[in-house]
Amino acid sequence: MTSQPRLTIGLPVYNGEEYLAESLDALLGQTYEDFELVISDNASTDGTEAICRKYAAQDSRIRYLRLPRNIGATPNHNRVFAECRGELFKWASHDDLYARDLIRRCVEALDERPDVILAHADQAVIDGDGKVKVPYEYTLATDSPHAPERFRSMLFEPGGDDFYGVIRAAALRRVKPMDSYHHADRTFVAEIALHGRFHQVPELLYFRRDHPTRAERANPSKRSRCVNLDPRRAGLLHPTPRLLAEYVWGFASAIRRAPISPADRRACYRHMAAWMTSRARPGAGERVEDRAPVDPAQLTVSVDALVAGREGRRA
Repeated sequence: MTSQPRLTIGLPVYNGEEYLAESLDALLGQTYEDFELVISDNASTDGTEAICRKYAAQDSRIRYLRLPRNIGATPNHNRVFAECRGELFKWASHDDLYARDLIRRCVEALDERPDVILAHADQAVIDGDGKVKVPYEYTLATDSPHAPERFRSMLFEPGGDDFYGVIRAAALRRVKPMDSYHHADRTFVAEIALHGRFHQVPELLYFRRDHPTRAERANPSKRSRCVNLDPRRAGLLHPTPRLLAEYVWGFASAIRRAPISPADRRACYRHMAAWMTSRARPGAGERVEDRAPVDPAQLTVSVDALVAGREGRRA
């Protein structure tokens, strides 16, 4: 690895011992190697620290940082980006899996398309054992050259996982850091989309793990999820109505800050008004994990054949 890696991967983690080693194997086994992996341990109380230190001792690309107290998931996500030294950045989750060619294909897509600011790949939901449950189709119009169309798509379509794409760090620094209100990740990615086009690599290379201890399942209510994102959200000052109001205001603020023309700004506000009056649309609130597969044949995809570190698991 060069002294100045081209890509920084930021992995925030808290008590991730169950799946962390699998994710680290998948990331460190990428065919694209010019990266650093910054792990920020949010004061874990399980075996996470020991796993991280073991891997850091074996691979010089890893920088392991440990926080003295749990600051919440959102500040920890923002912290790993603050440590970014590369021109490209990618968030990674401690429980997801990544095909060997994921990062290479995303970096190639960015190199081939200078106007694209984020690249990701097709994805599927997997279970705790790494078996594909739901491969799903990416339907967002984030590749449109028109900012209002990209924004409209982000409002009305059940999202992909663009948050975990490879992003140009310069573009990411131009948007407001992620917040911790309800669905703050959606407004965050929508603001990124107002700055430029995304590209979706048409290959199944990213596997999002759904399991009982994943943060979304372990915190079923809006308030509990937000407190997990940032402990400062606990207490009477952050009732659910405020968390929802901040969500709506997050979209409006993203439009106001975006580097777009007055006409495009007005179009975005119109799309937002339509979205606010159509919350009863089919699929509103739909979880990707609960969908029927768009292509049942893809249920036979072998994650073990695609992901580094899982070779011994093949049947």
